[in-house]
Amino acid sequence: MQRVLNSCPEIEQARSPALLAAGMRARQNAKLAELKRALIESGYETVHEQARALGLCRSSTWVVLNAGHKCNGLSSRLIKRITASPELPPKARKILQEYIHEKIAGAYGHPRNSLKRFRAEFGAFTPAEPLPSSSEN
Repeated sequence: MQRVLNSCPEIEQARSPALLAAGMRARQNAKLAELKRALIESGYETVHEQARALGLCRSSTWVVLNAGHKCNGLSSRLIKRITASPELPPKARKILQEYIHEKIAGAYGHPRNSLKRFRAEFGAFTPAEPLPSSSEN
């Protein structure tokens, strides 16, 4: 009986959007976990040190690095604050650049309107270019 249910196209279509969205959220969470690992490898081990490196308060840092954020992930405003931090390690900056490109490409399953706003902030950005700083806003 289970085999028959799994081969039913209507059931597969009903499950696939939810599974796809869950996979996209997991991918986004994995990228943010990678950011946390990069900070730790760079010597920023405590939340206080990580907050200093990211240029954020401790509570915001904790939410970002522990995947407790909402499904929208990092906003363009938050990314600009982080990239303006002079203590951001190069490896963490590279991961943030990858995050921007993946989000622009729609890899994290954000709604069109949200992506449109995000692309307006970072759409012309290429990997070789430095990230825009918060002073440009």
